[in-house]
Amino acid sequence: MIAHLQGKLVEKSPTHIVIDCGGVGYHINISLHTYSLLPNADFVKVFTHLQIKEDAHTLYGFIEKSEREIFRLLLSVSGIGAGIARTMLSSLDPKQITNAIASGDVATIQSIKGIGNKTAQRVILDLKEKIVKLYDLDELSVSQSNTNKDEALSALEVLGFVRKTCEKVIEKIVLAEPDATVETIIKKALKSL
Repeated sequence: MIAHLQGKLVEKSPTHIVIDCGGVGYHINISLHTYSLLPNADFVKVFTHLQIKEDAHTLYGFIEKSEREIFRLLLSVSGIGAGIARTMLSSLDPKQITNAIASGDVATIQSIKGIGNKTAQRVILDLKEKIVKLYDLDELSVSQSNTNKDEALSALEVLGFVRKTCEKVIEKIVLAEPDATVETIIKKALKSL
């Protein structure tokens, strides 16, 4: 198995990169999360996952080891292939995915294109215990911050703000202050919007 690649970044797009390692160019599929973290330098190191099928050997690359770990966990769920796992990591950042799974937030998982209700429930059912143990999360604190986040988001939508914009702003606030109350989140979000 190829654990990581480092070399000259020859090609960069939101869906893939090409890294030149000793004269060999490796085509590596990436998520939007990894794309956003790629350095502007010519030299890059990515952690990889090699998927071998009858008709293809496909490399998936990640700037962070933690993202690769989540990708592999998602692949262990029946009905989740590499394409859907990559879409999940492109739609939500790894921390959002782990929090949604740990707190049993079906709506967040289901909001990802290609994920239906049954698949979202299966992801949570199969991975909840693993995620809570692996990341040493306290289920109650995750649920509480998620509830506050959802309530703040609903309030901002009622005030006429666009959901997507609000989600990004609220996510930054909750990451900075995980124990923020609904009122605090709304006040800070209104200042940012």
